[in-house]
Amino acid sequence: MTEHDPPQEFERGTDGPKVIVAGLDGSESSLRAAAYAAGLARRQNALLAIVYVQPVIPAGAALGMPVPDLTGEIAEGLVEEVRAAAERLRGIWDVRWEFHTFRGDPYAGLVAAADELRADAVVVGASESAGHRFVGSVAVRLVKAGRWPVTVVP
Repeated sequence: MTEHDPPQEFERGTDGPKVIVAGLDGSESSLRAAAYAAGLARRQNALLAIVYVQPVIPAGAALGMPVPDLTGEIAEGLVEEVRAAAERLRGIWDVRWEFHTFRGDPYAGLVAAADELRADAVVVGASESAGHRFVGSVAVRLVKAGRWPVTVVP
């Protein structure tokens, strides 16, 4: 290496993405995002890491059920839905996938997932909440973080 050569650093995505993280929370937009991410993963021969972030909400116990139990049931339902879709498409549209759960707020959970899984790209659904105009949606916060290419699916 000469003094004019740039230093060799780790570079993500040089041969296409190897890991695509898709945030899934059960909303219609997150289901569309997961389907879009599955198509990307299939075309790129990448691993699809589907991530559900279990919220930590003390006030959620007011629903009559402890939050970890409720969010655990949601995660189980989501993974069963993904398994059923993968089984229906087996042989036609095979995609390597994993399901992960993280705890915390959705933004922090997706950041932790993308970091831990060494994501090359993140795909999320557009926010369906009007309140995000003031606080900022998870998708906008991920884009502003500027750490991965982020695709927001409507």
